[in-house]
Amino acid sequence: MITKDNTKLELFGFGDNPDDIFYCLVNLTKSPDGVDLEKLSAADPRRFDEVLNSMGCILLLNGEEVEELIKRDEITDANLHQSIYDLAVREEVIS
Repeated sequence: MITKDNTKLELFGFGDNPDDIFYCLVNLTKSPDGVDLEKLSAADPRRFDEVLNSMGCILLLNGEEVEELIKRDEITDANLHQSIYDLAVREEVIS
């Protein structure tokens, strides 16, 4: 199982609205440098998931999804990295 220490939470956006901001939990073992935004922005939209996966993306949430998860107390913004990692484990994205 991937440990939290082998992950990092990256934030990036393609606009100003909450649904334009993305939170990506990255597997540092697979991609020590994290997400390459230049490569991602040039990716064919039909291959977007495949490109993210190749960059070590374990879980991708947009800002609206994060806000909703916080409202439902499924994650906390006090330690977002830990909370999103724990969510990925609970949902068996990380096993």
